[in-house]
Amino acid sequence: MKKKISKGLAELLEKRKCFKLVCGAGNEDAAEVEKLVYLYASAGANYFDLSAKEEVVLAAGRGLERAGKTHKEKFLNVSVGIKGDPHVSKAVIGSACICCGKCLPACQVQHAILRGKPYKVQSKRCIGCGACAKVCPEKAITIVSAPKPLSKVLPPLLRLGLDSFELHAVTQDEESAFSQWKELESDYGGMLSLCIDRSRLGDKQLLARINRFMEKRAPGSTIIQADGAPMSGCDDFASTTLQALATAQIVYRSALPVYLMLSGGTNSKTAKLAKFFGIRFHGVALGSYARKIVSRYIDREDFLTNKAVFSKARTIAEKLVNSSLRYMG
Repeated sequence: MKKKISKGLAELLEKRKCFKLVCGAGNEDAAEVEKLVYLYASAGANYFDLSAKEEVVLAAGRGLERAGKTHKEKFLNVSVGIKGDPHVSKAVIGSACICCGKCLPACQVQHAILRGKPYKVQSKRCIGCGACAKVCPEKAITIVSAPKPLSKVLPPLLRLGLDSFELHAVTQDEESAFSQWKELESDYGGMLSLCIDRSRLGDKQLLARINRFMEKRAPGSTIIQADGAPMSGCDDFASTTLQALATAQIVYRSALPVYLMLSGGTNSKTAKLAKFFGIRFHGVALGSYARKIVSRYIDREDFLTNKAVFSKARTIAEKLVNSSLRYMG
């Protein structure tokens, strides 16, 4: 039997009080995901975006348990994507690598690149942001996209009681994206989220795609995650989040019967600026920035056992969550 729309998630979105922690569609490090969910669930986050891996979803569940939370209060989303979408891509370092080290500080995720001759990418930690490839002087790094078919990905995940699935459709291949969307609709009757940006689409094309995907979907069954610049929110400048606001404004002005989620380059300034510009949104999704500000604690081996370390990390996470929730509604 198909899952119905999660009443709790729908109510959360209706209240416009949704803080979504993006653990990373490409983040397959289950141990890190458990820590992130434990920390941010304790800090007030109420929605979690996960890689399409059963072990990652189970790790998120353990994180919720550590925080003393249940699915009635906190909600889980799994992200899938089509070939070419950066969210489901990985970096690969070839033999041309000269071990210059320029990729190491560029990488958004600690220990995703391992030293050696040549350097190697730890695939489970790579989120496919492409920052390493941009700084490589030898062009030795390529970004590879090889997502598995939904027919293989979905079956084990559908048994886990997830609250939503999200399709990352950053592509010009309209028909492939639409085909994936219809497959999700066919297999899963719960809340669906469409993550879309303007990097390969004009404003009219973006709205046309949303309208096409929304056809025959009931009001209140769809989230549009307005992605500004995917995986770019590594600082807290106001300018970093402007693309997210511009994309969100297009969706907001369309008055479509969808929930609007701000994403892509989001940071502590996003919700405040959205309110300033008069954009009515239902939630904000933070990934790169939210992970970065607590990474020095998350990476510690004693994170789960050292109360003082966890307390320091929670104080930082709470400040971010509360500053975002303050400007919602």
